[in-house]
Amino acid sequence: MSYSGHVEIRIGIINSAREISFESSQSAADIQAVVAQALDTDAKYFSLKDDKDSLYVVPVASLGYLEIGAENPRRVGFVA
Repeated sequence: MSYSGHVEIRIGIINSAREISFESSQSAADIQAVVAQALDTDAKYFSLKDDKDSLYVVPVASLGYLEIGAENPRRVGFVA
């Protein structure tokens, strides 16, 4: 299934005041599945891609929280 929108992702890292924030073209369900699988299988890390194909590799042991924003379709044009 092709997904043409985007979601905002915020990842909190334990013992870090900053969070990782980016937009991804992956669906919210796909992102949740990747993280849930990593947690369920005791994986060392999980990875997600942003809209620009940058890869984020997050160590599961350092994961504080994951916030997945609402899915929004890609906007084209001008906003008045």
